[in-house]
Formats: sequence, C-alpha cells, structure tokens
Amino acid sequence: MLELTMVSVAGADAGATAGMLMAEAPSEAGAVLRVGRDASVCRLVTPEDWLFVSRVHLEFRCGPDGSWSATWLRGSNPDPSSEVRMLSGGAARPLAYGGGAPLSRGGSGEVVIQDRSGPRSVNVGFYHEG
Repeated sequence: MLELTMVSVAGADAGATAGMLMAEAPSEAGAVLRVGRDASVCRLVTPEDWLFVSRVHLEFRCGPDGSWSATWLRGSNPDPSSEVRMLSGGAARPLAYGGGAPLSRGGSGEVVIQDRSGPRSVNVGFYHEG
C-alpha cells in the first residue's frame, strides 16, 4: 500500500495543514497515483492557478515486484517553472525534470514541488508499507 498526503503552502501559510488531501493505492503491479492540476487524471489536485505545477506533474507507479517509484513527468515546456526534491531517510535530493526515484519499502518521506518564482510549494508526503 502507498499512502500519499498533499498540502499546498503559500508564503505565510508555511506549516499549515488546512486543505490536506489524501490518496492511497494497493501495491499491485501497474497501480498509479498522479499529482497535478488536471482533476480528470490526478488523484491529488493542486490549485488550478498554480501554473508552476504541470497538469500532470508527479506520477507514483507500482512495479511488478510491488515496489513504488516517483517520477517528475516532463511538461510541455522545455524548462520547468518549479524545482522538485525528494526528502527521505534524513536526506534531500533533487529529482531531475523527467526523472524518477524509487521509494523504499516500509519507508516514508516527502516530495516537494517548489515554485521558482515565489514562496509557494506543494508538499506530497508518502508512506510505502513494507
């Protein structure tokens, strides 16, 4: 099972959890959870006017062995207007535009989408049951 929580944070709201959204999916091959502005394909939807988040920005996908990975999908622009980093195991590492990273079983962490032009972020916490 993969559990996700998402909070959109703007400037003075840092640390606020109002408007927290949650989603989960079983660890079955091919299961997918998406984060972005397009409510028709994303389980966790950001504010529509937050253009630094693509229509479909992050994809969490379960592989054939039941392990999950997170991918920052490439959008229509050659250069993104956000930065994405993954916080896990006490370390922070950038996630490359179009790149992905595995989520450790029994682990938790956070994927942060940071607006390059202002103090806004989308924080997606994850917990991957072991």
